[in-house]
Amino acid sequence: MNVYFDNAATTPLDPEVLDAMLPFLQNHFGNPSSIHGHGRQVRAALENARKTIAHLINAAPAEIVFTSCGTEADNYAAFGSVRPLGLQHGITSPLEHHAVLHTMQALEKQGMQLSYLRHDARGRLDLAHLDELLATHPRTFVSLMHANNEIGNLNDIAAIGQICARHKAVFHTDTVQTMGHYRHDVQQVPVDFLVGSAHKFHGPKGIGFLYRRSGQMVDALLHGGSQERNQRAGTENVYGIVGLAKALEIAYRDMADHQHHIQALKNRFMEKLRAEIDGVDFNGTSAEADQSLYTVLSVSLPSSDMNEMLLFNLDINHISVSGGSACTSGANAGSHVLTALGCDPTRGTIRFSMSKYNTAEEVDYAVEQLAKMYRKVPA
Repeated sequence: MNVYFDNAATTPLDPEVLDAMLPFLQNHFGNPSSIHGHGRQVRAALENARKTIAHLINAAPAEIVFTSCGTEADNYAAFGSVRPLGLQHGITSPLEHHAVLHTMQALEKQGMQLSYLRHDARGRLDLAHLDELLATHPRTFVSLMHANNEIGNLNDIAAIGQICARHKAVFHTDTVQTMGHYRHDVQQVPVDFLVGSAHKFHGPKGIGFLYRRSGQMVDALLHGGSQERNQRAGTENVYGIVGLAKALEIAYRDMADHQHHIQALKNRFMEKLRAEIDGVDFNGTSAEADQSLYTVLSVSLPSSDMNEMLLFNLDINHISVSGGSACTSGANAGSHVLTALGCDPTRGTIRFSMSKYNTAEEVDYAVEQLAKMYRKVPA
């Protein structure tokens, strides 16, 4: 059996998405900035995709800017707004994806004061601390993710947005892990910027978008052309954009069924792991359905000499998983998220991340292989 449980890193392309993209890879090749028929045809497809995405998150089409990925969108929101708005202070958490954490630290090196939000041992953010920080730092740039990519913790972005709005702070949330898995309504949540990346919900790699609330001043991140209303120069990735819109459309169409299916797989994982491995635990709020992303289960395994080779041994058995953030795979440095939570470094950690294509049989196989390694480890 060949099993893929690393969907938080990237997901397989949906065949419907490929079908939508193929005409723009084969026949509709015009430059969308060209005024002739070939260009106008492609321009129409690009703008229709923009309208589709805007409709799904209840935004205006002009508020959607296409980017190459979620990381670019995070950088664009932060670097693009801090300077034109004269923001001198930033707030984030030590649990953020490096796309945000390193961006905020780069702004700090350029003179912005940076504060880190407190959290407890399970990674739950202290929103009272956010209120305190904003009370003494008006017009702050706040960047806090919706769901943690390593441990799956869900943050209450509606409550965070309300606090930010009360203090007139600019609120950016990285929704890369939840876009396509939860419904986002930017009219209901007071957010200035949010982010999506197609390959996290069965779309193509190399394409993402930034929602920018109308009226929010932002400097262009790339210069050299008038594309994206002068906000991002460069010829648009049209087939990627078409694929992004189709993938998000499918995700919204089938969301209830997929949530039910994937949550059932997650519950099965937890039940079988607890039954088969003494001392197994779960990081953050990963095991709590109402406080965690249903696609992610962060498993903490007992201390063992085999932990160093854990991912390698699973790979030998044709099981693809991550030990933490996929963006640091292969690096010697441990997970900054698990370190911030004070997790025992002698314990092994696996992030199982699931999609609509995974099955109960695959869950059983993965637990079976783990149990062979850990069954005799005492609690």
